[in-house]
Amino acid sequence: MSIKMRFLLSYVGVILISITLLLVAGFLIIFTITGDIRSIEHFYKKTYVQKPLTTVEESAFLDLKLLAKNNPTLLLYEEQLKKIEQEDIELVVRKGNSIEYASPTLDDENILIKSLPGFEETNINSRDSIKIDHSFYTYVKFDFYFPDNSKGSIFVLRQASSYAELARELFPILFGLLLFLFIMIIGILNYFVSRSIIHPLSNLKNGANRIKSGDLNFEIQTTPNDEIGQLNKSFEEMRIKLKESVNLQLQYEENRKELLSNISHDLKTPITSIIGYVEGIKDGVANSPEKMDKYLSIIHLKARDMDSLIDELFLFSKLDLKKEPFSYETIELTEYMRDYVDELQLELIQEGIQIYVELMHKPMYVTADREKLKRVLVNLINNSVKYMDKDQKNITISLYEGENDITVKIADNGQGIEPSALPYVFNRFYRAEQSRNTRLGGSGLGLAISKQIIEEHGGNIWATSEFGKGTNVFFSLKKGR
Repeated sequence: MSIKMRFLLSYVGVILISITLLLVAGFLIIFTITGDIRSIEHFYKKTYVQKPLTTVEESAFLDLKLLAKNNPTLLLYEEQLKKIEQEDIELVVRKGNSIEYASPTLDDENILIKSLPGFEETNINSRDSIKIDHSFYTYVKFDFYFPDNSKGSIFVLRQASSYAELARELFPILFGLLLFLFIMIIGILNYFVSRSIIHPLSNLKNGANRIKSGDLNFEIQTTPNDEIGQLNKSFEEMRIKLKESVNLQLQYEENRKELLSNISHDLKTPITSIIGYVEGIKDGVANSPEKMDKYLSIIHLKARDMDSLIDELFLFSKLDLKKEPFSYETIELTEYMRDYVDELQLELIQEGIQIYVELMHKPMYVTADREKLKRVLVNLINNSVKYMDKDQKNITISLYEGENDITVKIADNGQGIEPSALPYVFNRFYRAEQSRNTRLGGSGLGLAISKQIIEEHGGNIWATSEFGKGTNVFFSLKKGR
């Protein structure tokens, strides 16, 4: 059963219960007014089957009826009627169109003539209620003929509460109005429920169907912050996350394809060279010891390049999959940098490069993996060395202390990086030369590996450069104790 049908049935149930309670309340009200349970059944009947009069009133009516049948002339004598008249009942005797007798409280003959019902030929007891002046009365009537064949009628009346008659007249109208009001309420509630509950749920259903079909390019409109609104909001957040996940998966797939293409390219180049030189040896091109030594040296160099590339690919893959273990410790960074520069300086001087350090004159502690940090420094220094194009080649290492971290800066005066290429230098396999010529060597993974290592440490890495003047690479490490 749909939610809409459940709401509709619940509304109908509430209305049926309300009507039942209304009827019970009406029953109790009528009983309170009339004081006679038996009269409730015939509250709206013109002809009563049950007697609306008390035993005393009924006795007086029978006495009058007996006189009307046996000796109607006696009904014209006031003394005879006073013997029959009882407390709380009123008697009226009518002959023709005139009132022959009326109880003292019914002394206005004109009003009585207008209010009393007419003569009935059927000669039966007639019971009903009437309004005389501003009061309501219940009555029982008997019609007969006087000896002179004139029409006669006797009435026994009892004053009734005006509220009883008013209730009898207005109750159907009120009941009809309430029933109409309930129907209107059902329609209004159904409209608002459909707008505030059913419609948002239908949107969620349509959204789920679109996601099922693979369509994530839509938006679920959020409703006010009720339960349905929170459900819509959660569904929309789920859709956004799912779309991001799908886009990320597509990006990963593109990256995987690009990675395979780049690996194939970078492996094919040295392999092609190795195959060429091996074939040259086989064909006897290296026909002297000098040529043979040259060919073998080139083959050895290309093989080492391949081995280095494979090592970098393996490390990059493990870092990307979060499977490379890190061994963190507290390192005094100033002494660590000084030792590294001392180790590196001789090799750089042989290549005509001067390396300088600008260190703080106090201990500076960071939390880092000693070997991984060295790998970052090696990658960054090698990158600076590769792109040196000045006669005077300089590399400077500086340390800057922040509130929660320490920043390392490696600056060179090489050829620099073009502004269009700067945002991509930390991407895997990226080289500024879009043709990917390998004149300068390298796998294109050095900066990408450095970025992954620094981010695994909880730091950041970035670069600034002025093309033709040099490049500055920064990375931050969290302070240790």
